[in-house]
Amino acid sequence: MVAAELGDGVAPADEVPAAVALFRQQYRAEHIGPSYSGWLHFAFTSVGSLAAVGFALARVRSPTALELAVVPLTLVFANFVEYRGHRGPLHHRRRGLALLFERHTQQHHRYYTHEAMAFEASRDFKVVLFPPVMLVFFLGVIAMPVALALSAFVSRNAAMLFVATAVGYFLLYEWLHFCHHMPEHGAFARSWLLRRLRAHHQAHHDLARMRSGNFNITFPLCDWLFGTIIRAPRS
Repeated sequence: MVAAELGDGVAPADEVPAAVALFRQQYRAEHIGPSYSGWLHFAFTSVGSLAAVGFALARVRSPTALELAVVPLTLVFANFVEYRGHRGPLHHRRRGLALLFERHTQQHHRYYTHEAMAFEASRDFKVVLFPPVMLVFFLGVIAMPVALALSAFVSRNAAMLFVATAVGYFLLYEWLHFCHHMPEHGAFARSWLLRRLRAHHQAHHDLARMRSGNFNITFPLCDWLFGTIIRAPRS
């Protein structure tokens, strides 16, 4: 059911402004090869992340209350990292991180504007999901060093709970961002919560205000804490 709703040709062409349609056409021709599969990309991210979460949780044994506190602390920290990364290098060119700026501000925000949020075909998933290598990078370069430090100075349970929570948050980010760019008539769009989160993200996709606020893609905790909530997209 969901796959049918999200297949190719889900958004009528007349819903996409001409400038956005032209950019999408050029981007597909230059950057999305004929062998790319949006559903395979989505499956790799989902299955790989779930496998990592399951692997970590399977190694947790009788955690204490202190060890369980790693879970909410990691969620809050991940929300802050999401916020700072989005507000910083994703929208401001930084030395050594120019590729992030190019992919996000120059490509993602031109491919999807607040007037044209939805993908038209599964091949458009490439401009929503992180590249598959990011899962490997996230696990090997970010999650594992922190996990090793927790294992050495706190406990193995704390380390495994951190890995499970951090990777779970990464997957939640990917799934929610995917939902934000689904057609409005899609199955998940009927959820009140997802509609609210989509509206939050849609306001951020206003090109004139994308550097002003709504930097959280998951839940706008840090947007609220730092006063960067944009209430609605401009008409």
